Amino acid sequence: MSTQIDISFNRIQRLAIPAIIAGIAEPVLSSTDAAVVGNISENSIESLAAVGIVGSFLSMLIWILGQTRSAISAIISQNLGAGKLDDIKVLPAQAIFFNILLSIIVLASTYFFVAEIFTLLNATGLVLDLSIDYYNIRVWGFPLTLFTFAVFGIFRGLQNTFWPMVVAIIGATLNILLDFLFVYGVEGYIPEMGVKGAAWASLIAQAIMAVMALLLLVKKTTISLKLQFPLHPEIKRLVSMSLNLFVRSFSLNIALVLAVREATDISDETVAAHTIVANIWLFTAFFLDGYGAAGNLLSGRLLGARDYKKLWDLTKKVIKYNLVVATFLIILCSLLYKPLGLLFSNEGAVLTIFYSVFFIVIIMQPINAIAFTLDAIFKGLGEMAWLRNTLLIATFIGFVPVLYLSKYFHWGIIGIWLSFMVWMIFRASALIYFYHKKYYRLAINTTS
Repeated sequence: MSTQIDISFNRIQRLAIPAIIAGIAEPVLSSTDAAVVGNISENSIESLAAVGIVGSFLSMLIWILGQTRSAISAIISQNLGAGKLDDIKVLPAQAIFFNILLSIIVLASTYFFVAEIFTLLNATGLVLDLSIDYYNIRVWGFPLTLFTFAVFGIFRGLQNTFWPMVVAIIGATLNILLDFLFVYGVEGYIPEMGVKGAAWASLIAQAIMAVMALLLLVKKTTISLKLQFPLHPEIKRLVSMSLNLFVRSFSLNIALVLAVREATDISDETVAAHTIVANIWLFTAFFLDGYGAAGNLLSGRLLGARDYKKLWDLTKKVIKYNLVVATFLIILCSLLYKPLGLLFSNEGAVLTIFYSVFFIVIIMQPINAIAFTLDAIFKGLGEMAWLRNTLLIATFIGFVPVLYLSKYFHWGIIGIWLSFMVWMIFRASALIYFYHKKYYRLAINTTS
């Protein structure tokens, strides 16, 4: 069976290119909000800061709880590779129910404490008020996003990245159109809503994406969403994998939230600039994650088929392709160094800070390419414990010490983004070590 699994250039492109487009939907949603509110006529700095603070917090929640997508995808692709897909037909519905239940619990536990949460992130005055306004609307899209993520995980496990791409394109396009309509308003028809308008635009786009994902799952797959009992035996592994990914994502988001907190503590202009840098960094990360997704899907099938030699060949290919993408991103960001800042803000103080630090994001791209590719492959292999350990090491031994050392020496936003570079070096290095320790050796032993 393993010889039938195609890892050719064309096959990888067919999986990766739609995954790239689908993957950038979430950062496009956040970046569009940031770009539009950053150019409003009044309180643009405070509005951009608020969107950055709330976006960071919501991304933390989405990434922590959205990890069941990777667990679902890994289990489905591994069973597909082993020829046992029919054995897990009741699992997806149980996984989606688990996802939605978690989202409701988290939403209920945070909704009534938003002022305290954003105060902990150093938001004060108008920034705090705008953060609360933005969050109280956008948070209702949280369960919708987690549902959509779970459906995307099912499609990915079935080796289909096309339909998630379609949903993502429509959702992102709709969000951009609604952002302009609601934030700036249409005279005589739609009032100017500012930050609240950006939140409504995102919420409506997320709702449309969830409905589309549901309809496509029903129409294009044989997967049933009818919740059946008893629980499938694989649900135990799904929960175990998800818990490891929760810890991983919690560690990841500690870094993101601490960065926002320290930037906010410096000044409103600094957190506004940090919001721009972070949005571009996330955009490039999801861009790189497209080839990682191809590696993710195919590695799960190859593991199910126990073809370690082809798994090693796949890993080399996908890393090479992503390094090419990283080179493209370096060139593109360098050429658009000034325009990218102007896209998000027209405030001179914010742009000065942005231009002083954006070069770090550019030189990080090859490191990101290796880290994100191996991260995705490890998810496909179901090695969530190693991913958990990697982020714990990178965050608490790499990122946090450098962040507070830079604070002590007053390095400002440069120190924050140097911390991110150290963080990514730790992540890439740990994953290379773990891969060599197990899968490279299996491939060599198989070959010999």
